Amino acid sequence: MKKIALTILTALPAFLLTFIFMSRGQVPQNGIKLAAFATGFIFFNSMFFMMLYTGKTDRYRSAVYITTAVFFVISFISHMFEARGSMSFTDDTLFNCEIPFCHIVTTMALIPYAFTKTIIFPGSLLEGYAAIGSMIVIWLLACFTIGRGWCGWGCFFGGLDEGFSKILKKPVIKEISPKWKYAPFLVLLFVAVTSAYFLQPTYCSWLCPFKTVTEYEPITDTASLVKTIIFLSIFIALVIIFPLMTKKRTQCSFFCPFGAMQSATNYISPFAIKIDAAKCVNCKLCIKSCPTLSISESNLKSGAAGITCVRCGKCVDVCPKGAAAYHIKGVGDNFDGASRVLALYAFFLFMAIFLGGDFIGGVERLLKFITTGSFI
Repeated sequence: MKKIALTILTALPAFLLTFIFMSRGQVPQNGIKLAAFATGFIFFNSMFFMMLYTGKTDRYRSAVYITTAVFFVISFISHMFEARGSMSFTDDTLFNCEIPFCHIVTTMALIPYAFTKTIIFPGSLLEGYAAIGSMIVIWLLACFTIGRGWCGWGCFFGGLDEGFSKILKKPVIKEISPKWKYAPFLVLLFVAVTSAYFLQPTYCSWLCPFKTVTEYEPITDTASLVKTIIFLSIFIALVIIFPLMTKKRTQCSFFCPFGAMQSATNYISPFAIKIDAAKCVNCKLCIKSCPTLSISESNLKSGAAGITCVRCGKCVDVCPKGAAAYHIKGVGDNFDGASRVLALYAFFLFMAIFLGGDFIGGVERLLKFITTGSFI
């Protein structure tokens, strides 16, 4: 009972903050909206409580992350049908700048904006769903706080390939060259350069697998048909098949340009995963279990996870000797317990504030379907 009471006391500020942000300062009065809000609030905070109480992070983080990705898809597609009547966009949608701004677009928008002062994306700057301005502010906040923790706690797409990676107990493909983790940096270079040259978001136009579950260009000619085939092929391969076979987050690890760009922000984030060489028994469980190939034998020697680490906590959970741990840079080893709590607060609050609305929206749409037979 003492441990439960102490955990509740530790988690209480998170309960209060998530209540404020998830409710947006006002508890919904409508029955379905209230049920959806209550479901989201209780689920998110019960998982946070379990992280603190059990000392296990990835197990409960993953439950929230995967479920939210599923509800995001339900919410987003329902929103598109409600607003447009389909998942495809029209010329009027582009002309009126009504395309929601995805965080991946930042990989293609920064260079053109720096040189031309032009945002090469047909979205609203300040108004509407997923406005450019609000997404950029959120992204900057993440850069200076959780770093690439975005890819382990905040990406509404990442939970999809993570979900498929959890289905099988053992991988079919057991050996993957760690060099593959550098492939996204080549993709980033390609989309950044081509987007700047052609002044259009190359990745969005030709390569994004998540067009499959969000919105897409209507098939009207050969080019749009080719694009659709590419989107579907990459989605099936990197979001479904390879995560199933490898138990790794292959789309995130081997293809996503945003993840590559976000890796650099791990240098400015105050949070890190450290590896205590004195405690390490070289069992290599952390290397085998890392979903993004971010730990190698050289990392065990250097005492820190690699630059591509998404701070998911898997290595911390599986380490039998507690050698892997959440750490705050510049703080001594004697504060590891406090460092973990502070790190989890930062990661969880970002997750709850940024993804909580998608979770609640998806639950609301699902409840509408159950009660009315329609998602919209």
